[in-house]
Amino acid sequence: MGVMDGVAVLAAAGAAAAVLWLFWRDRGPVWAYGLTLIPAAMLGHALARIGPDKLALKPWLYFMQSGGLALAFVLPALWLLGLRDGAAKAAMTRDSAAFVLAYLAMGTVFWIWG
Repeated sequence: MGVMDGVAVLAAAGAAAAVLWLFWRDRGPVWAYGLTLIPAAMLGHALARIGPDKLALKPWLYFMQSGGLALAFVLPALWLLGLRDGAAKAAMTRDSAAFVLAYLAMGTVFWIWG
């Protein structure tokens, strides 16, 4: 197991917040973007558990982990809440794209950080 890099976690959270801001410029309070620290820390911990040696041999794991979290956990929760609340499917689709891209941005930051 590797050590979780706190600076990489902050950079990944910043990347995710930037992607979300591109989709939601006029929605939500600014402090809400700080919540991206939670999934960034979780992803950083998961990648540290995989270890730097395995990640160096299999760099696609960065994207499988980050995209997989978005597809397996975030999107179902988003759609369940949206369907319950009667949200427009176009808005849910846009939000789904925002989250998948935000999580992939986090994976990219961790991959670059190595």
